[in-house]
Amino acid sequence: MPLLAIAASSCLQLQSDEEKQAYAEQQLMARHDALMARMDELYQLRQQLTKVPDTVAAGRQRRSLLAADNAMMSWMHQYRKPADTVRHERVMVYFQRQQHQIDSVGVLMQQSIDSAQALLGSAAKPATSSR
Repeated sequence: MPLLAIAASSCLQLQSDEEKQAYAEQQLMARHDALMARMDELYQLRQQLTKVPDTVAAGRQRRSLLAADNAMMSWMHQYRKPADTVRHERVMVYFQRQQHQIDSVGVLMQQSIDSAQALLGSAAKPATSSR
């Protein structure tokens, strides 16, 4: 085993339970913060979609953006930092589940943003006639 891998492995083992929990929470909150920074983008795209012809695709994209927004709000509403009295193993499982949930919110947000931008990009292009 390379020396660096051994050193990294031993450093992780030297971390206290509190440090591991703090790191897990820090990673979770960093992901939350990164996604929150994109919430305005969801709103702006929804507003832009109201200015394109009201098609089934535009309606679907507005609902998709709204669903991503709602997913973030739901995650924030249900998240509760575990009490200090909760066993370390349970805290780590909780943070792992929360990380999975917030990552799922991120995927939903990215997919809805990408789809809305693609629709807006195609709506902005004038139709070309084939001769």
